[in-house]
Amino acid sequence: MSDKPRCPWNTTPEMIAYHDEEWGVPQHDDRVLFEFLVLEGAQAGLSWSTILNKREAYRKAFSGFDPAKVARYKSGEIKRLMKDPGIVRNRLKIESAIRNAQAVLAVQKEFGSFDRYIWQFVGGAPIQNSWRSMKNVPAETKESIAMSKDLKRRGFNFVGPTVCYAFMQAVGMVNDHVVTCFRYAAVGKQ
Repeated sequence: MSDKPRCPWNTTPEMIAYHDEEWGVPQHDDRVLFEFLVLEGAQAGLSWSTILNKREAYRKAFSGFDPAKVARYKSGEIKRLMKDPGIVRNRLKIESAIRNAQAVLAVQKEFGSFDRYIWQFVGGAPIQNSWRSMKNVPAETKESIAMSKDLKRRGFNFVGPTVCYAFMQAVGMVNDHVVTCFRYAAVGKQ
């Protein structure tokens, strides 16, 4: 596995598996998109490896990231989540996940799906970048700024332009594998 050229940011077996199997693969399932939105928001100020290691606990704690279930969470669920050592116990991030679930439901009602809404920011197809080095990859783009602005207008939280760009990378809205990475061409064809 280690003999393949990869993006240099993955340094643990978990990060390598995530890089090789998920990162940059276009996602169109509303539940998966909501999961990544919550996880990217939870990651703000932390490392992605920390969140990745807590992912299964997040799935359990947040009802499999079913937005309809999470949207109904009340104070009892917030108290339960604040005591859960498997997740980041930050009240603002927990409450944000609940508000974001409610906002996802409103978007689904308006657009038919969260997928249809969120992919409009890249014209419905992944942006194919061709970075030679990770140092060239931006932290935000005009698309992530537009996405952030519109998400905030719709009541979403923890969706600044940098969080939005990380989300876009994760769900394949942009292909930010470096051109020397073995996943670059494969992800570009999806």
